Amino acid sequence: MKFKVIPTVVTLLAMSGASWAAEDGSALYKKKCSGCHGVNGEGKPTVKAPGLTSTSMDASQIVTHLTTGEPSSKPPHNKGISHLKEG
Repeated sequence: MKFKVIPTVVTLLAMSGASWAAEDGSALYKKKCSGCHGVNGEGKPTVKAPGLTSTSMDASQIVTHLTTGEPSSKPPHNKGISHLKEG
């Protein structure tokens, strides 16, 4: 399960709207997510961003977290990420 999280996130981001359509999922993850979650999803304690390789969330929870957000989460995850849709 741990290693399925990053591909799931990358896939979701790759399907996320016309403005990002030309970018592949890996490039999109690097541009939008790696600054906080690390290049390999390892997380960054300095910005209090959790590692994605050790998450306890399943794929459906990740989709909900990214598409609708959670008010108690730190930005940008306190709101849904614009142009990101479940595919």
